[in-house]
Amino acid sequence: MEASKGNPLFQAPMRTYTAYSIGCAIAWAVLWVILALTARKDIQDGVLLVFIGWVIGWTSATLARSLYPPPKKMLLAGLSSEPKA
Repeated sequence: MEASKGNPLFQAPMRTYTAYSIGCAIAWAVLWVILALTARKDIQDGVLLVFIGWVIGWTSATLARSLYPPPKKMLLAGLSSEPKA
């Protein structure tokens, strides 16, 4: 099946931190709806603790990505295929 050429959503790969964050939010929302409809209160409380831990980790990663620059690419000297003169 070929992607639609008119829809910008399918033109570029969604491999960004924003896309990851949106996907995680959707997954957590679906999980919370399922838990609200089917799970006991003690299970919901346990999942809430896991969710809080995930939010702390996600916040930490987001801050690190925004505050620290990405590492510089190292050039390996001496690995050239050209002969030295």
